[in-house]
Amino acid sequence: MPHRIFNSKGVSGFRTVLIIFSITLVLGLVLFFLKDRWSPGERGETAHGDHAAVQTDAPKSDLEQEAEDFFDETPGENKTSAAKTERKIIFYRNPMDPAISSPVPAKDEMGMDYIPVYEDEAQGGSGAGITGMAPVIMDQQGIELSGVITAPAVSTGFVKTIRTVGQVLVDETRVHRVQTRVSGWVEELFVNYKGRMVTKGTPLLSIYSPELVSGQEEFLGALEAREKNIGSKPSEERYLKTILDAAGKRLRLFDVPDAFIKELEQTKKVRRLITLEAPVSGFVTGKEVFSGQRVEPGMELLTITDLSRVWVEADFYEYEAGELKTGQTAELFSSYDPGLLLKGQVTYIYPYLNTESRSLRARIEFSNEDLRLKPGMFVDVRLNLDLGESVVIPDSAVMYSGVRKIVFVNTEGGRFEPREVRVGAGSDGQVQVLSGVSAGEHVAIKANFLLDSESRLQAIIQGAVKKAKPDGDKK
Repeated sequence: MPHRIFNSKGVSGFRTVLIIFSITLVLGLVLFFLKDRWSPGERGETAHGDHAAVQTDAPKSDLEQEAEDFFDETPGENKTSAAKTERKIIFYRNPMDPAISSPVPAKDEMGMDYIPVYEDEAQGGSGAGITGMAPVIMDQQGIELSGVITAPAVSTGFVKTIRTVGQVLVDETRVHRVQTRVSGWVEELFVNYKGRMVTKGTPLLSIYSPELVSGQEEFLGALEAREKNIGSKPSEERYLKTILDAAGKRLRLFDVPDAFIKELEQTKKVRRLITLEAPVSGFVTGKEVFSGQRVEPGMELLTITDLSRVWVEADFYEYEAGELKTGQTAELFSSYDPGLLLKGQVTYIYPYLNTESRSLRARIEFSNEDLRLKPGMFVDVRLNLDLGESVVIPDSAVMYSGVRKIVFVNTEGGRFEPREVRVGAGSDGQVQVLSGVSAGEHVAIKANFLLDSESRLQAIIQGAVKKAKPDGDKK
């Protein structure tokens, strides 16, 4: 028959071969699925959970064996003897949900093998004082493979560093406004642009004022009358001296410089223009007057600002407000000027909070003799707060779990014990421990998330062991 089929010519022979191949393929698939369905093993019942499990006698996979070796709780020196002694299996747990267990080997709904729980594993992690967590025991090989690194808790002087950004402002107590107390006209303006540096006594502008001219004439008249009546009665001399002093005082009240009055007394000539001088040294930061302009009493002509000392106002977070105090030393530095490092003091803390940014503003004063700080600049501010002697650990050791803060302490023999701690201030990668860890103890600072997951798993296994009977319960 096959010979006739293969020797047949035409389309009919090809179709026959194709039909035979299809039938063979279907039969092979049917046999494959039947074999998988009726493979050795039968349905098992779960003793400690509500989910059904498939019983299996399959040997452990390489992944299971590696996981067991990874978290082997048997100390290194007893490993040889433990290997010779057969380990007692208490039950098997679901690999995805440790709360589900079975007294016999089984598979879950996804076909994953249940993981055996040994008696020494359940006993090795007992004695935890934190609900839902248990100690983790690892040998040296497990510690190295998991990447767990420990660091000692040290007792040392702890300095908290607060960093923020501030803005340079002018010292408002060093701002002076040049005004006139008489009406008149500006004849000449000696300082005619903003930003110019002036020193105390530098001429600013000359002003013509009829009031000043009449004041000079009055002063010269009183001076002449006194000189003519020298040697007269004492009462007349006192009267003339009083008139002269009143005329001089009137000129001073008009902001006429004393040097001008002395010159007027010597020359006895009325000057048409009076020159106003700078009252302080600084930079002209405001100019509201022009040459030929009429001025009135109280009018602001020029603004002179002394920048030898400046303010820096910085914002601090709300939780840092309680640590700010006036008189604290602050450091100033800048990214665009690496060589800049100034020290100043906190002189004022605003009594109210910025409700939008939830920050508190503080004022810090810095010396600026070399004028490296310009108003409007943004600078970095650093405060170093000395909190005294404290137990300090790296901040990576603390795991924040809701309202609890947990660290894993390496007590002895690779036993990592979870502890709840109370922490204080943190700064520069370090955190202050108020309770829970003593100086000299070693805490896990790396891969502690692995310890956390294994600790929670051990706690679930211990809970299941307490509920389980010694030989397991089969339904």
